[in-house]
Amino acid sequence: MTVYHFTGIKGSGMSSLAQILHDTGYQVQGSDVDNYFFTEEPLKERNIPILPFDAENIREGLTIIAGNAFPDGHPELARARELGLEVIRYHEFLGTYIDSFVSVAVTGSHGKTSTTGLLAHVLAGYGPTSYLIGDGTGKGDPDAKFFALEACEYKRHFLAYEPDYAIMTNIDFDHPDYFADVDDVFDAFQEMAFKVKKCIIACGDDEQLQRIQANVPVVYYGFSPENDFVAHNLQRDETGTTFDVRVRNEAYQTFHVPQPGDHAVLNALSVISLCQYENIPADIIQERLDTFGGVKRRFTESVIGNRVIIDDYAHHPTEIRATIQSARQKYPGRELVAIFQPHTFSRTAKFMDEFAESLSLADAVYVAEIFGSAREHNGDLKAEDLAEKIEGSRTIHDGEVDQLLAHENAVLLFMGAGDVQKYEKAFTELVKDGKTA
Repeated sequence: MTVYHFTGIKGSGMSSLAQILHDTGYQVQGSDVDNYFFTEEPLKERNIPILPFDAENIREGLTIIAGNAFPDGHPELARARELGLEVIRYHEFLGTYIDSFVSVAVTGSHGKTSTTGLLAHVLAGYGPTSYLIGDGTGKGDPDAKFFALEACEYKRHFLAYEPDYAIMTNIDFDHPDYFADVDDVFDAFQEMAFKVKKCIIACGDDEQLQRIQANVPVVYYGFSPENDFVAHNLQRDETGTTFDVRVRNEAYQTFHVPQPGDHAVLNALSVISLCQYENIPADIIQERLDTFGGVKRRFTESVIGNRVIIDDYAHHPTEIRATIQSARQKYPGRELVAIFQPHTFSRTAKFMDEFAESLSLADAVYVAEIFGSAREHNGDLKAEDLAEKIEGSRTIHDGEVDQLLAHENAVLLFMGAGDVQKYEKAFTELVKDGKTA
């Protein structure tokens, strides 16, 4: 049996796929940089070897799965080709792999990870399910009927997939280092829609998704009464949201989601729509909604003394707005403090005014240094440029988290897709050490 070698195994999708192959009986190893990434924890739990990058890792008998961040000239990939070994890009391998299952691809500019996690949890309550989530979580069930996967639109990688179903949460302009504008993003989703084999479940409240054409039925969900699946009579409180679902103008069921925020209702409604299509009973859906623990870095909460710390991946104005709305619902009357680390210079420049507007919904704002991605390490912008647009905001740099101590009995939202957790960790340690403002 071949051994699968993952070049870049700590990548969120790569780690998840490695876990799936391991769980289903394949021999797996991988390589990456020495830096710690949270995605390596589940690999270590499975005793999957993680090696430093080195051309000497590549030997006869390996099949190479290559992370999309690494060029063909990477020493390991070049060595593999010298030896005549098969080298498959991550998204291409996954596209072939899912053909053996009833596959559901979850895509959208926002909400992919949370929705995929919820979908996988609900489906697993009905039958054996394998899943790949973009937070570095994967599970392979040898008896799986269903396969739930997060399908990323960046560089149109999701065009490698031909799923049975697609859940489309929204279309918004993001990744300005690749996409030209929202029409370019729409074109990618439109191309993906033609690859779906059974049905598309799309948020009808999103005006871009209303334009989607397909060779299969497009079923719409949302709050607007024109949708096929409608959530109405929403009752929000600190425990979450209770809502009624109507299917094509007929009463279906009342559901409760324990997560705050209207986006959590929409995520659940998309899963409910898929389940109804697959004849999964409503009582199983509700039982699984009740027991869903969330996904990594999506409104992850901890309490230290009289403060609530929330870690969230929000890195786009739309996501920041949703995170702040969730915190307002769950913690009414508490001061909300946003600590935001912009992610990539191109995104910060493109959405400067929108970032300022969404962050202004918090009671206090701190802007951290911009995190450059692997594809663009520097730029002319600084944290101060964004902070100047937000009344009363401040910048925060390494070693300056003590200024956050002034916020007693507050909810502190650490948001960003870079390494904003270093600020969170430093602040948490200060509080645990009993430091005061």
